[in-house]
Amino acid sequence: MKTKFYATSLAVAAVLIAGNAQADKWSDKFPHIKNTGDIAGECSYESMSKKNYKGRTLTINTHAVPVIGEPTALHAEQFSKLTGATVNVTHTPAGDLYAKAMVPFQAGQSPYDIVFGFSNFIRDWKQYLQPVPAKYVNMRQMQDVTKSHIDVASWDGEMIQYPIDGDRHYLKYRKDVIDNPEYQKKYKADTGRELRVPRTWKEYGEIAAYFNGWDWDNDGELEYGSAEVMKKDDLMYAAFFSRSVAYSKNPNTPGGFFFDLETMKPLINGPGFVEALSDWVEATKYVPPGGINFGLGDEINSFGGGQTLFSFSWDDAFVKAMEDGSPIKNMVGAAPLPGADRVWNRVSGDWDKGFNQAPYIVWGWAAAVAKDSEDHDVAFDYLCFFANDANHQADIAIGRFGVNPFKKSDFVPSIYVERQGWDQKIAEEYTQTLLDMEENSTNRVFPLRVPGVFQFTSAIATGTSKALAGQLSPQEALDEVAAEWEKIVKRVGADNVRKAYAVGVALEDNLN
Repeated sequence: MKTKFYATSLAVAAVLIAGNAQADKWSDKFPHIKNTGDIAGECSYESMSKKNYKGRTLTINTHAVPVIGEPTALHAEQFSKLTGATVNVTHTPAGDLYAKAMVPFQAGQSPYDIVFGFSNFIRDWKQYLQPVPAKYVNMRQMQDVTKSHIDVASWDGEMIQYPIDGDRHYLKYRKDVIDNPEYQKKYKADTGRELRVPRTWKEYGEIAAYFNGWDWDNDGELEYGSAEVMKKDDLMYAAFFSRSVAYSKNPNTPGGFFFDLETMKPLINGPGFVEALSDWVEATKYVPPGGINFGLGDEINSFGGGQTLFSFSWDDAFVKAMEDGSPIKNMVGAAPLPGADRVWNRVSGDWDKGFNQAPYIVWGWAAAVAKDSEDHDVAFDYLCFFANDANHQADIAIGRFGVNPFKKSDFVPSIYVERQGWDQKIAEEYTQTLLDMEENSTNRVFPLRVPGVFQFTSAIATGTSKALAGQLSPQEALDEVAAEWEKIVKRVGADNVRKAYAVGVALEDNLN
């Protein structure tokens, strides 16, 4: 079904996008989006229509359809119609994106002009990438990008990747359940506890378990507690880190979340991480059937389609739920990731009691231009066009596209009310939740951006998968991960890892 839609969408785009006059036809394909027309700017449809790239060819490697892959191909089709360039797009599964670029890079080959990937690949990829020219860095639309997403796209003060997406994890929940007086009364009577937006992961688990496996929204089908990304090698490590920050990111112990910066000893098997994994193992009891194998697309469709009470990954599931035609439009809420009633102190070797909360600034999809490309001008124009205001405002309104807010102008409730028909209070709750993570948090974790990053995250996926499957205890699984991390550090070089890791630690420790 997805393949059919993808082919159809490109065919429709090819017909509709005949030039600047018909550039913005989003509302024809996605009627829930109010058509704004072209938006003036440096890389608008009008400005791109004045380019002449006939006879020039771009090759792009991007993620599979639909997440990021679909907008990559759609904007490529549009760009081609406007400029005359030939744009060839290859789609690659998430688990293969790193190697698909890295292997030819290391072999001195450059089969792609543009590579899409996760922004935490930056340390390994940066020597093969062309820094973003000052022309684009100084553009108005780039100045609109939030500081945190400028930071994750840059290295040593130089922008290496082109920001196209802003990712963060936060809690999504069904307001029609949590705010329902009847269910509040029933939950209180049955459990002795208040039904509310969960403040801690323990509370999250208790509520999810209670609402698991019965038809609480009266649609004739069973609903479940939570949709989570648990599938190995499908970004599950990010879900684990989001569950871990509350227990392990102690604001009073600077110097590293993943490693102790001084010793480069992995912290991944410490009590805080073990507690988080124990909670996650418990979560396998309140996900939908087959939920232990949910990848990102499954999580988006499960929560966004009304199957679960909670979810906590990227914006996509929330946006999906708020699309026209969704059975739960204007029934969902946004809140910070749950916290914990205690946080591990690795210095004292004991738990610090008291509420702790920390967002995980996940990274975001990013795109970059290969240093060996012979078409830097065309490639950067394509990326600038991808992220122009007209495209961006449409992309963030389409849940399956995987493009999430990363511009300051994205945090204005009115754009969601006026363009997408969101309830005003929901739009305010959504934008404030995201904005607080960007501007108001003094205790947050930035992505692991070190040489060999894919090896580290793969080890996490392997170890946590064993715990979720019941093959190892949480402690055994993370001890195994820590041992593997120590091998990777030794193989890559402790000084090399430390130097790179210090960049992220500085971002975390200098928030106050």
